[in-house]
Amino acid sequence: MSENKIKSQSEEVNYDTVIVGSGMGGLGAGICLARAGQKVLILEQHDVPGGWCHSFYLNGFRFTPGVHYVGNVGPGESTAELYEGLGIGNDISFFQMNKDGYEHCWVNDEKIDFPSNIDDLITSLSKRFPKEKKNIKKYLKLVQQVSYELFLIPKMNGFWDHVTIPWRTRHMGKYGLFSLRQVIDWHIKDPLLKQILNVQCGDHGLPPKQASFPLHCALMSHYFNGGYYPLGGGGAIVKAMTNAFKSHGGVLQTKTSVEKILLEGNDKKRATGVRLENGQVIKANRIISNADPGITYNQLIGNENVSQKLRERLAKTKYSVTSLMLFLTVDMDVRKAGLDSGNIWLMPNKSMDEFFEDMMSPDLSNESLFPSAFVSCTTLKDPPSYDGRHHTLEVITFISYEAFRAFENETNPRSEKYLQFKEHLSQRLIKTVEKVVPGISDHIVQRELGSPITNEYYINSTEGSVYGTAKTFKQTGPFSYKAKTEIEDLYLCGASIMAHGVAGSAYSGVQTAAIILGCRQEDLIKPDPENRVQVFDAEDDSNYPDWLKNKIALKRAKADLNAKKFVKLKA
Repeated sequence: MSENKIKSQSEEVNYDTVIVGSGMGGLGAGICLARAGQKVLILEQHDVPGGWCHSFYLNGFRFTPGVHYVGNVGPGESTAELYEGLGIGNDISFFQMNKDGYEHCWVNDEKIDFPSNIDDLITSLSKRFPKEKKNIKKYLKLVQQVSYELFLIPKMNGFWDHVTIPWRTRHMGKYGLFSLRQVIDWHIKDPLLKQILNVQCGDHGLPPKQASFPLHCALMSHYFNGGYYPLGGGGAIVKAMTNAFKSHGGVLQTKTSVEKILLEGNDKKRATGVRLENGQVIKANRIISNADPGITYNQLIGNENVSQKLRERLAKTKYSVTSLMLFLTVDMDVRKAGLDSGNIWLMPNKSMDEFFEDMMSPDLSNESLFPSAFVSCTTLKDPPSYDGRHHTLEVITFISYEAFRAFENETNPRSEKYLQFKEHLSQRLIKTVEKVVPGISDHIVQRELGSPITNEYYINSTEGSVYGTAKTFKQTGPFSYKAKTEIEDLYLCGASIMAHGVAGSAYSGVQTAAIILGCRQEDLIKPDPENRVQVFDAEDDSNYPDWLKNKIALKRAKADLNAKKFVKLKA
């Protein structure tokens, strides 16, 4: 089936499953269900699919707001197995980011790198912090072990597995109830080392005192073998997944907003379809919501249609941080300025708990630099995207939604006050980037700032949250929202269910599909030797195949032809 209109507004159309939202979770579930023979429809309110993973273009330059690196993409690793099991391994390729430093931690004048191997990381940090050598090894091996045990739990099957699970997950049992700050304080004494080891708190958006230690272990472990970036940006993953979904007969409809999930029965406890904003009703045997719990229950279902227990839980649910994202195109040699394919985390020399509080200040009116920023150069991560002249950068800092509360009812066209506030924040972020790339202000070809209001508009996330629900201890693991809901034939998937991130959200969709199909997650993503993800080195083009070299040459040749026509866009 193709991406055609779903018939007239007055007609009811029947599907086995309707999925609301086309993020990684929705696409993952859609592929599995359509491949199993179901008639599946995915509805997306944006004009492109993919949720946070979609790519967009500004005057021909590509940006991806939610994909900055992915872990475990090497042969036999979990993310590669996910894509290969979904049947898209041959359709996507990745570049391994700088092996010597896929993460660069800049703390004032200190610059410390994360190499793409846990043993190399232990060696590197031990050399810089010799007094902590034994502690570093013990702590990082603990992180690795807890992560392994965390992912072992859902794979337990049979009597013997369940008898031995207390022993096989003993580290998880010992440390599972503690925060990141508590556990790292027991192992590490040097304040700077703690800050360096906690840098990836930025990947879940919580300070150490609030972060669940097991979740942080899973996140750190995800990158122990390095960071990878998709050829073609996040949109390439989305394209591969949507093509796979359609190849199995799935229907994807963009620019289609769902107004309500329809309920039937005496107590309205069974989901039977959806009503679109245009009034059309689409009937289905079940509904999967890829929206977060707040959007799903409070808006699509209606708070009045859920149990008192769930209403109380929804009222207490906290959502992750929101963000400012500055998208830049520059006409300078950023490599000469010191950039490479690794991420840069810019931080002050104070505890992460302290400067996280600084970031969450609702007052953003001052002129100072932002206390922390994440800097990513996508044209160095994805060499074929570089035209030989212009680099693209994405600069992110976390903020509190309260800073934008006054603009939460903004409509298009945006108010002058909102636009002025964005301009003020853009200038602050540019000044912050100057610490990383001196002189960059003089080379900006174009820029655009995404705000929490932008996140709400395009992603439809509660208060512009970037990671779904906040990943505190009480909202992760056994305490997270479940795929199967209290409403019959209504299911959830996405960043608020099993795990967040590019791979975690997709895995949540597979998990939801497995529950619906009555099988195990592993049954839906079996290894396929004929379907393999390709990985190239972002820093070394010597082993690139001819097709990739030709792709790079063609990009630069086109840029040369257009060079005389290119006019700098001044903001």
